[in-house]
Amino acid sequence: MNFFSLATHKFKLLTIAAALLCLSASSCNGTKDPEPEPPTPVPTPAEFSKGADISWVTEMEAAGHKFYNKAGTQMECYALMKSLGMNTIRLRAWVNPTNGWCGTADLLVKAQRAKSAGMRIMIDFHYSDSWADPGQQTIPEAWKDYNYTQMLDAVSNYTKSTLTTLKSAGIDVEWVQVGNETNTGMLWPMGQVSNGVFSVYAGLNNAGYDAVKAVYPNALVVVQHGSANKNGDCRWLFDGLKNAGGKWDVIGLSAYPYWSSQNESWQTYNNDAIANAKDLISRYSTPVFFVECGYAWDEAATSKAFLSDLITRSKAIADNKCLGVLYWEPQCNNNWNGYSLGAFDNSGRPTEALDAFAN
Repeated sequence: MNFFSLATHKFKLLTIAAALLCLSASSCNGTKDPEPEPPTPVPTPAEFSKGADISWVTEMEAAGHKFYNKAGTQMECYALMKSLGMNTIRLRAWVNPTNGWCGTADLLVKAQRAKSAGMRIMIDFHYSDSWADPGQQTIPEAWKDYNYTQMLDAVSNYTKSTLTTLKSAGIDVEWVQVGNETNTGMLWPMGQVSNGVFSVYAGLNNAGYDAVKAVYPNALVVVQHGSANKNGDCRWLFDGLKNAGGKWDVIGLSAYPYWSSQNESWQTYNNDAIANAKDLISRYSTPVFFVECGYAWDEAATSKAFLSDLITRSKAIADNKCLGVLYWEPQCNNNWNGYSLGAFDNSGRPTEALDAFAN
């Protein structure tokens, strides 16, 4: 290209750039810039999610546990879940667990196995070194002396780092929870909701939300309440979070009629849970997801009835606004870690309860 041609080419580029700037700059037309359009909501997937949280799987395998199908043939756990009709795996993430299980390295191994099995993936950040739930939301040991600004950075950096590790390994993540069963906030006592003040919790929640979107822009961010059957409690949480500027894409719910404090039948529990789900969808214009559920392993017929009803009625909620139902640690057997709400018998085979996921 000669000098004249080069100059002409540069002039054309500058002219185009100026024209484009003029379209948006108020100085070109004497009018105020229009407000930016809000981001387009992420569409909810049409395929109903059926699956399980099997975060104990690597620890169980290391302890010698094996898994079998109903015929007694040994199977790899993810393949077994898929053969039962599941399409989704949920995995918890702990910051610095003492034994390494559910830490980032272990999470990566389990997520890679989910990818290899062709399963959809949800990541569940507890923001703790161990369990976070309605009764405990313990700050990680390494963060215990942080002030609020430092805690915001810790939540953001840890979330980004963990998800970047997964993304760099080619793992797609559809859903990410920012906190586990955060009925009254997270990272206690700093982020615990006290006297109805949600501002600190909302800030911590949003640090996680924004970090998720920075790595996986299309992932749906979930905020979870631990009692699917308690509409008043759910409204209290999400009204408070919304009024404080808190952000989420999906409301997650836990459904455990066996442990319900209201001593109701599973039928009544499901009636309340489905009514609550519909109300939350309408009230907040966001979908819901039963991200945890379970029933006693040795009451398999009742468990199947409970699960079949919950799945069928969740699927029937209008406009696919209930995204799915996930069982919590169904592969547990022999009272693993004291947990009796798995769905495998003591020979390591799935009970009839998991037949509910076949359709």
